Amino acid sequence: MDVREGEIQGNLEADEFESQISHLALDIGGSLIKLVYFSRNNGSSIEDNGRTKHPVLGGRLHFAKFETSKINDCLEFIHSKKLHLGGFRRHEAPASDKILIKATGGGAYKFSDLIKEKLGVSLEKEEEMSCLVAGANFLLKAVHQEAFTYMDGQKEYVQIDHNDLYPYLLVNIGSGVSMIKVDSDSKFERISGTSVGGGTFWGLGRLLTRCKSFDELLELSHCGNNRVIDMLVGDIYGGLDYSKIGLSSTTIASSFGRAISDNKELEDYKPEDVARSLLRMISNNIGQISYLNALQFGLKRIFFGGFFIRGHEYTMDTISVAVNFWSKGEAKAMFLHHEGFLGAMGAFMSYENHDDGDSMNHQLVQQFPVSMAYPGRKICCSLNGNLNDNESIDCAVLQLSV
Repeated sequence: MDVREGEIQGNLEADEFESQISHLALDIGGSLIKLVYFSRNNGSSIEDNGRTKHPVLGGRLHFAKFETSKINDCLEFIHSKKLHLGGFRRHEAPASDKILIKATGGGAYKFSDLIKEKLGVSLEKEEEMSCLVAGANFLLKAVHQEAFTYMDGQKEYVQIDHNDLYPYLLVNIGSGVSMIKVDSDSKFERISGTSVGGGTFWGLGRLLTRCKSFDELLELSHCGNNRVIDMLVGDIYGGLDYSKIGLSSTTIASSFGRAISDNKELEDYKPEDVARSLLRMISNNIGQISYLNALQFGLKRIFFGGFFIRGHEYTMDTISVAVNFWSKGEAKAMFLHHEGFLGAMGAFMSYENHDDGDSMNHQLVQQFPVSMAYPGRKICCSLNGNLNDNESIDCAVLQLSV
């Protein structure tokens, strides 16, 4: 379990905190379950735009994740905080179907009955690709320092021009990889993908190293040396570069290729070296395929999301090097701070399509000095805490009378 959320503003008792939860959204993937939910603060303020005044409820967006294989732990967490009460109500429905929670991902179908049995709520299923795009668009426009580049140990935040965001390529690396060409707030197309993704790293890594979790495998790769297992150009050319075609001696010629000539069994290799080689192979592949798709459609911006990355420096550096190499320096890989919560964020945003039963239309307004237009809402944002973490976001809900 990984639950990362900032302190709730003000001093709220547990029961009071639970009563102020609203709008839980889930993204249930093949490997991980991602949660986004909003907690209200005590009190409210008034927004005055010169023409109308609207009450504003302050609060925070919270982010949490669980392994899908441990879904019962997730449901226990939801029940303990009464998050399942933060859906929308259908007053005309039977008592057992009155509360609906927004959800996306394949698990929204697979675990629908289990969730209803355990929590007594139904899932309102949202289309997965639509949620990924909506979540990415929202975060790129709303969150200050959401996007950044990472190469050679240097992290640089990218200032997003909201008037010049589209088109871009969104590469979502979950269990598998989807590559989505995003043309506008509402227009997008899945143009490619690959089955070699986070599930591949976790699955092969578990078989080869006996690591019990993704994070354990990732941690193991920190101290590994892929050169022990990968065949390099220098291994083929006697330690020399292949300069005629621009390949240095340290370029990987064949991932895991040295295992062909080494007279060794699996147990003779260090697990950390295997993990490192595996991570590099998959990250390189994703970076190359992503750039080639961007090139095919003339896309200059490539954003990488999904929990495969985990903010892991070696992963980001490998993807960045691959994009830089194949583009000859013309393209850069960009990463997202809330990389793994795009689908859950998009499902959360879909609550705006429903009347909450109180004759109020809720709009999300995130607190930051500069606001900007976005269909259906005014958005700005502030991040708190360690930017290497998926902390909560200060925000507010603007209530507009219907």
